[in-house]
Amino acid sequence: MASLALNPDNGRMTSTGGLSPATRARLERELEQLREQREALAPRLGDDPLGDSADQADLLERAEVVSRLDQRISQISDLLHGGPVGEQDSGLPSGTKVTLKFGDGSVEDMVVVGIADEAEEDDVSSLTADSPLGRAIEGHKQGDKITYRTPQGEASAEILKLELPS
Repeated sequence: MASLALNPDNGRMTSTGGLSPATRARLERELEQLREQREALAPRLGDDPLGDSADQADLLERAEVVSRLDQRISQISDLLHGGPVGEQDSGLPSGTKVTLKFGDGSVEDMVVVGIADEAEEDDVSSLTADSPLGRAIEGHKQGDKITYRTPQGEASAEILKLELPS
C-alpha cells in the first residue's frame, strides 16, 4: 500500500510511488532545467509593455512559454512525489505483471510502469497504465479476453497471468 505525502511544490497530497532510481534522476535533472528556464523568463514578465504591439505580442508569447513550463514542472513534481492521490486510484498500479496471448498467437510478459521509460527489466516489455492496452486490461482477471484499439484497428488478447504488486 502506498503512503501519502504533502507535495511541497503545489501543496497537494500525493501518493509516494515507485520510480526507478534512473527515472527519478532524469526527472530531477529535467525539473531543475525547467525551473532555471522559468526563473530566467520571470523577471521579464513583470516588465510593463509600453512599447508597440510587437512588444505586447512578445510579452504574451513569454507568458505562454512560462505557462507551459509551469505545467511541466507540476507534472514532474507529481511524478517525483507519486502523483496526485486521485490519479493513483484509477488504472493498473505500477509494477503490475501481466502475461498476454495476442490474436496472432504470440505470448508476451509485460510490466506496468508509471511513465514509458521507467522499465528496468530488459527481457520484459513495459506497458503504461493509460495506454489503450493498459486501459483494456484494467478491471479484468486471468483468463479474460480483452479488446483494445491500435493504429491499425481493433486488436484482442487473452490475459494468461495477472499479478498485482504487493
